[in-house]
Amino acid sequence: MKRYIFLLACVLSLGAQAQGVIDEVIWVVGDEAILRSEVEEERLRMQYEGQQMKGDPYCIIPENMAIQKLFLHQAELDSIEANESSVSHQVDMRINYYINQIGSKEKMEEYFRKPSSEIREEMMTLVRHQMIIQQMQQKLTSTIKPTPAEIRRFYNSLPLDSIPMIPAQVEVQILSFEPPVPVEETERIKQRLREFTERIQSGSADFSMLARLYSEDTESAKHGGELGFVGKGTLVPEFAEVAFNLNDPKRVSRIVQTEYGFHIIQLIEKKGDRINCRHILLRPRIQSIDKIQAVARLDSIRQLVAADSLQFEQAVVMFSEDKNTVMNAGLMINPNTGSSRFEYQELAPEIAKQIYNLKEGEVSQPFVMMDPQKNREVCAIVRLKKRMDVHRANINDDFQMIKGMLEEKKGQELLHDWILQKQKTTYIQIAPEWQGCDFVYPNWIH
Repeated sequence: MKRYIFLLACVLSLGAQAQGVIDEVIWVVGDEAILRSEVEEERLRMQYEGQQMKGDPYCIIPENMAIQKLFLHQAELDSIEANESSVSHQVDMRINYYINQIGSKEKMEEYFRKPSSEIREEMMTLVRHQMIIQQMQQKLTSTIKPTPAEIRRFYNSLPLDSIPMIPAQVEVQILSFEPPVPVEETERIKQRLREFTERIQSGSADFSMLARLYSEDTESAKHGGELGFVGKGTLVPEFAEVAFNLNDPKRVSRIVQTEYGFHIIQLIEKKGDRINCRHILLRPRIQSIDKIQAVARLDSIRQLVAADSLQFEQAVVMFSEDKNTVMNAGLMINPNTGSSRFEYQELAPEIAKQIYNLKEGEVSQPFVMMDPQKNREVCAIVRLKKRMDVHRANINDDFQMIKGMLEEKKGQELLHDWILQKQKTTYIQIAPEWQGCDFVYPNWIH
């Protein structure tokens, strides 16, 4: 029965062409067809995102799609599903990224030649499939747990030129807090936002125009303060609570204080559990005298640590306002790797400058830096916990990295063999003009 699917799909594609839609079925994998239009759309997406392909995209893309269909079919048999909340969150971020990069929702629709609702629906399917495939692959490779002896044998078997060089890395602890904001400055910011609200409510000014002119959220300000459709979990709680309770697009919210500053919000549209709104953000200005006092306070803490009257870890618990490190004795975690090791270029420039000349265990002089998440000034001291010079990876210092190399190798081998086995038991048909490829997996054509 399955062998008739390819012929039937071809007939349907011819019918579509007769109606003015140029498309055709190029592959069939099991019960699933791959269309020329799907390959073209994927090529366009990869091109826009700057993804490089080594080879003919009209060979690489359909083969990758066929592999995905093998994993998706197995996932269906194993009852693996994606978390729809996570799918929606990822799609929101991608669409907002496209809008920011292309310039507007209308320009995005023009680029992809379809309405934003259709773009979103297709992207939901794409992200959902990506998550399911990832879970399926993780399930297949979950049994790979090399022993310490296997890891050592793997390391000893590597040719010297295959053992990676590890760049200089450091482990850093940080203690930071924001200089206090005077009550007068807070009131000044609030009064400014009240004036904006009055102008918008009276009709003498447009919210989006004021956002472009005055909002200190520079990215959303480019779009009149518009954030794009987001789920509640993507927003800080204080902002989300107010934004999701708005019902009248003509009204402006009360002033909302978050860790980023003070906001006013206007509803644009609600869709189920997602919301599109615009906001204006103003941040209080920290006076020089407040920075000086904060630096002096940090210097006193540093001297207590240097005199062994206070452990740096104790000082972090007592004084630090960095919620990302305070429960970890101030130890910074590299967001790119999830480890506590940083290459110098991965650190904020102000921290890298302070750390460079420190010895292990030493604490820096106090300094002022921009918090990259809040985009606000904080005062800080840092301690160099450990420095690792440039070296070739070794089993003692880089055990986890070598373990990861072995797990990746074993995982790739397992998935490769799994695909070869699935090819043998799955109905596959490729249109003749699409067969002349140097496929990664040669058994597509029986």
